[in-house]
Amino acid sequence: MSKHDFLAAIQEIEILPGSSIYKEIHELKADNEQLVMEMNSDYLTPEGMRSYLEKITGRVIDESVTISQPFYTDFGKHISFGKDIFINQNVMFVDLGGIVIEDHVLIGPMTRIISVNHLKEPKKRRGLSVASVKIEENAWIGANVTILPGVTVGKNAIVAADSTVTKDVPNNVIVAGSPAKVIKEI
Repeated sequence: MSKHDFLAAIQEIEILPGSSIYKEIHELKADNEQLVMEMNSDYLTPEGMRSYLEKITGRVIDESVTISQPFYTDFGKHISFGKDIFINQNVMFVDLGGIVIEDHVLIGPMTRIISVNHLKEPKKRRGLSVASVKIEENAWIGANVTILPGVTVGKNAIVAADSTVTKDVPNNVIVAGSPAKVIKEI
């Protein structure tokens, strides 16, 4: 199954413990964890970081992308980076559902982008649901922001530090708070 087919398949179902796809996800996750630990164990040049991220994502990372250490991802295979991106230290991508970072995006330290959730029904709580996250061109994500599954942050938008983004952010606005709300148009 191709990466695209795998991502499409998991977005249409509940992923329950004991299922074959649940097991496959956790096997791929374990492989990724080893690469992430290696990547963060020593100082790497920007080129070295991109090289590791290419192994982790299975995609070419443009030389204009700068990602500070440490950088964390739990799954790794469902991340897409554009060009001229800067990601600061201690950022975590929970990317099973897919995370797309478009061109010219800035992401502040300690930010978490999450594309996976647990199921609400108590008997299925260990199961998973996924919804992709997209950060559109020229968005700026401040420090210590949490972006939840299914959210799109619009072009040129700014997410203020310490915000929790629970729904889509329009283009050309500043949002702040928990949950984040529009506080200004730019």
